[in-house]
Amino acid sequence: MAKLRGLVLVGLLGAVLFTASPASALTLAGPVRSEHPVTMIVAPGAAPVPLQATADPGPVLDPAQTDKANTEKTKNKLIAGLIAVVLLAIVIWGRKIRSKKAKGS
Repeated sequence: MAKLRGLVLVGLLGAVLFTASPASALTLAGPVRSEHPVTMIVAPGAAPVPLQATADPGPVLDPAQTDKANTEKTKNKLIAGLIAVVLLAIVIWGRKIRSKKAKGS
């Protein structure tokens, strides 16, 4: 019975860790490296003045597509969790049957 409790505990811990969200990444302060270098125009006898570097705006995210992707990911996680629980139940059931046969012999 203690083994069964241990297996159930490990299964629950695995399920919790499987469904937990990842920790947010920490950003470290450091030098910024740009794909577009800043150019400077210097006139004779004048102080250097840096020009503004134009950066690409980046991708445009559609909230509807993001929500759809999140629901699909959640559905896939639920299916994988259900399969894991079924496999764990099969293993526990098989061990229970094996232990009964060993006691009978």
